[in-house]
Amino acid sequence: MEIIKYDVRERIGFIQINRPEKRNALNDEVVAGLKKAFREAEADKHVKVIVLTGSGSSFCSGADLKYLQKLEAFSLEENIKDSASLMELFKIIYFCKKPVIAQVNGTALAGGCGLVSVCDFAFSTLEAKFGYTEVRIGFIPAIVTVFLLRKIGEAKAKRLLLAGEIIDSDTAVNIGLINGAVEEEELESCVLEYAQTLIEQNASTAMEMTKEMIATVQDMSLREALDYAVEKNAKARGTQDCKKGINAFLNKEKIRW
Repeated sequence: MEIIKYDVRERIGFIQINRPEKRNALNDEVVAGLKKAFREAEADKHVKVIVLTGSGSSFCSGADLKYLQKLEAFSLEENIKDSASLMELFKIIYFCKKPVIAQVNGTALAGGCGLVSVCDFAFSTLEAKFGYTEVRIGFIPAIVTVFLLRKIGEAKAKRLLLAGEIIDSDTAVNIGLINGAVEEEELESCVLEYAQTLIEQNASTAMEMTKEMIATVQDMSLREALDYAVEKNAKARGTQDCKKGINAFLNKEKIRW
């Protein structure tokens, strides 16, 4: 069975973890497949927005049990290599040039919730549960911590990471982990509608440059960030998308992106 499905429809690249019998749990094969799929979607000129989801009733339940058992015998060097692979997946999603939407069709725990954290947008079913439960088994949510602090801030991150609390979709919306929650039968149409809004209303180059800025300026001092912003502003004005957009605006024409 193909554990990662990838297809393109209406300028959207759909990536699906396809292990419903294992609640779409992560192992080295799944991580490798996701990295390949995201690289393919990012390079695909027919794709403007990427949607990540799971098959069946779960989004992703975290690490596979057999995979965790295998890790017990790993050396430090092997654990570092394995951890670096997961870190690379999170980086690929976070720094992807194209907007990434998580379509959370069910429970997202541990590494699965980490996937939600690194996506640009996320929508879930009302019944979905979220949690970083690593501390409950003596482990730590090390890699996702770096991204979650950026997404929701220290106080809210401590509640999830230190307490290992499992939260419902309403709480996930309130703390900024996801953008919205809808009835299960409405989730797909909700995500498609949001994706099409990004596709139809926004220029690809502008979204790419904005994503890059958001990821970059947080590591800079205020002065450095402002100098960087001036440079990006100037470069954006020279892009074909910007020239096209300004020309259409001045001529009161509808822009077709």
